[in-house]
Amino acid sequence: MQFKLPDELIRNVLFWIQEKRWLLIIVFLGALMYHLPYPDSISYAGYRTLILGLIVISLIITETVPLPAVALLIAVLEVAFHIAPAAEVAKTYMNDSVFFIMGSLMMAVAIVHQGLDTRLAFGIIQLTGNKVKHIVLGFTCIAALLSSFIGEHTVVAMMLPVGLSLVRNCSHQRPIPNLTALILFSIAYGSTVGSIGTPSGGARNAIMLEYWRTITDSGITLTYFQWIIMAYPMVIVGMLGTAFLLQMVFKPEIKRMDTAIRRLKIQVAHKGNITGNEFLTIIIFIIVLLCWIFLNERFGLGIIAIGGAFIYLATGLVEWKQVSKNTNWGVILLFSGAISLGVQMKNTGTALWIGNSLMGQFSTLIDQFSLIPYILNIFLTTLLSNIMSSSGTVAVLGPIMLNMGGEPLYMGMTTAISSAFGYFSAIAAPACMIIYSSGLVKITDFLKAGWRIAIMSIITLLIIYKFYWPLIISFTNFK
Repeated sequence: MQFKLPDELIRNVLFWIQEKRWLLIIVFLGALMYHLPYPDSISYAGYRTLILGLIVISLIITETVPLPAVALLIAVLEVAFHIAPAAEVAKTYMNDSVFFIMGSLMMAVAIVHQGLDTRLAFGIIQLTGNKVKHIVLGFTCIAALLSSFIGEHTVVAMMLPVGLSLVRNCSHQRPIPNLTALILFSIAYGSTVGSIGTPSGGARNAIMLEYWRTITDSGITLTYFQWIIMAYPMVIVGMLGTAFLLQMVFKPEIKRMDTAIRRLKIQVAHKGNITGNEFLTIIIFIIVLLCWIFLNERFGLGIIAIGGAFIYLATGLVEWKQVSKNTNWGVILLFSGAISLGVQMKNTGTALWIGNSLMGQFSTLIDQFSLIPYILNIFLTTLLSNIMSSSGTVAVLGPIMLNMGGEPLYMGMTTAISSAFGYFSAIAAPACMIIYSSGLVKITDFLKAGWRIAIMSIITLLIIYKFYWPLIISFTNFK
């Protein structure tokens, strides 16, 4: 008797192969690379980590599986590829940065539950007016200015509910995906741009200050104000350029947000004066904000964030049922996986190998053209910052860049600034991860807007390096 597969089963299998063709291609290429010989200049674990990184990037770009599933795969392959033991991998999945994302999203649920997002959105609208272009510019500039002093993570966690409130109050007679992306990206990218403005804007800045002091022969020291003088022109051009480019990429479906403003006015009027619960919610958030600013080094951003979430739950301002329902746990898992991969790239020497390999390829050009080290610095730092965290990128590349040639002050500042150019993916920065958690922007949206803003940022940084920094150095005693 001849065995024959049912036609429906064959059709289903062929359909699945068609739908998951990219997954099958990625698996095949990953398996092929795994069994190929690797260069002597990279370790066994480093080569396996490189393969894992390429697999992860491919899965994220093609979106062939849900992104939280990619985070699960990272953990599995880190152990299966013998990159790190299971216990070590588990530790990298839960750290202070993950606590920060988790606590921030949980606190955002409490703020939205109490209706403060509506009041804040209405307050910003009163400053900017009802035109979309002014609102986008307002969100970008406010996010940039705040993140210079309190960090991009904090600003995005604080402003996401405000942006979502504004979007929800727009007319729903037709879809508004472009306007939604415009508002959310103005918050995320504005915060990222502003985070380079002062030493307190991010861990990357503090790391570079320490490298200058300990690695350079002259022991360069830069004061808080001197950093601002060097970096803030980049922030000003960046936030204006970002607001302009975002509106070119995501052309809004409406030019004025009259409907949203009317609805916000009605909602705020119905709410009346601030209630006791709303006032308590504000007080708790201000306390958390002050702790983030002044107690960060002692307790860490993450512990403070989950402490704030606990207080909101303990005081009854939000119930656990609401927190568990409205917190995007998949994004937290994805961020954990991204952090873990970044840690392994650093520990196994993969990131260092990538840096040294590129340096070797361009060594002749570096010796001949003074601008080449800075271009290569920006390119490599931008590349790695889209794979691992900005602070991890500076930690790995900082020593390489400071010893590559060129003026150490300029090279270090270039590295610190370009590590903020993580515009290309949802996992590039916590700011991107937080707005992705809303479910209202797609992975492809990051690339669509990101490459334009990155090019603008790179050109601006090179101009500032070539003309502005030498000018201010000649009139000051920075060195």
